[in-house]
Amino acid sequence: MANEGVEISNKQVILKEYITGLPKESDLLVTTNNTISLKVGRGSPKAVLVKNLYLSCDPYMGYSMKHPDCDLHNPYTPGSPITGFGVAKVLDSSHPDFKKGDLIWGITGWEQYSLLTATEPLFKINHTDVPLSYYTGILGMPGLTAYAGFYEICSPKKGEYVLVSAASGAVGQLVGQFAKLMGCYVVGSAGSKEKVDLLKNKLGFDDAFNYKEELDFNATLKSRYFPEGIDIYFENVGGKMLDAVLLNMRVHGRIAVCGMISQYHVDQLEAVHYLTSIIYKRVHIEGFVVSDYFPLYCKFMDTLLPCIREGKIKYVEDIVEGLESGPAALIGLYSGQNVGKQVVVVDHD
Repeated sequence: MANEGVEISNKQVILKEYITGLPKESDLLVTTNNTISLKVGRGSPKAVLVKNLYLSCDPYMGYSMKHPDCDLHNPYTPGSPITGFGVAKVLDSSHPDFKKGDLIWGITGWEQYSLLTATEPLFKINHTDVPLSYYTGILGMPGLTAYAGFYEICSPKKGEYVLVSAASGAVGQLVGQFAKLMGCYVVGSAGSKEKVDLLKNKLGFDDAFNYKEELDFNATLKSRYFPEGIDIYFENVGGKMLDAVLLNMRVHGRIAVCGMISQYHVDQLEAVHYLTSIIYKRVHIEGFVVSDYFPLYCKFMDTLLPCIREGKIKYVEDIVEGLESGPAALIGLYSGQNVGKQVVVVDHD
């Protein structure tokens, strides 16, 4: 590691300008033109200087690239590094809660080193008997998203019928396994045969289907997977799938709306036609963002860590090496190239 206080080169992934349409690799620039001091300045109270180790690729990041007023997390600024959730090691700190050598996860820059001044939320990593990369996924933002959406919003009961869209992704794979632990019947939708096989043969879903091979989602759900209807739908995609699900919800069903990736980069949003089902079937639909549930993190960890250690929950990661591989990995999310949680390794330190 370089000496503290020395100005060194800092490789970064820069957003060139706000985009239209689907994100492309060419919208992002990998540069080493910037330098950073490995020491927190005296005039930076509650600042944390970190060396980034793992970066999380998440669908909302593409939305932030085209919406300057996006308030999901930190807004993006053209000409500056994009930001996202990551795992990092503290090199220097003027924050009383963090000291040199601490491992943390939270919002950081897509760069080798970051000076973090907005330190809420940063979470200290106290358990290192699991892979550090897990704090970009199962033990980080996606894991808490799955936990809060399923348990807090959907209020599951044993024996209920559950559908998860984008089920092989960072959030969906966990929701399905949580549902199985509850004794529910679980079906997942995904975008390839490989992902369908993963859901059924490794992650324990009762069934799964490739949505790209289905011409009529309503008929698929009604005749093949949920002849008695759906109690819980964990929504990650939106569009035609949501429309079909509304027709197949059971009375007093619950829908947790985590994301709508199919609608993030289209010129014309798809209409949802069957909203009257919400009335007649008394369906509860709730959208949410994970930051609403950060206060549950300790409870979440107490629940999930034993499940991981005992092998009750499996987690699939898709890992690429090097910050320069980050743009392709991030953009690949929007064509479904990843299998499992997409992670970029910046440094193994």
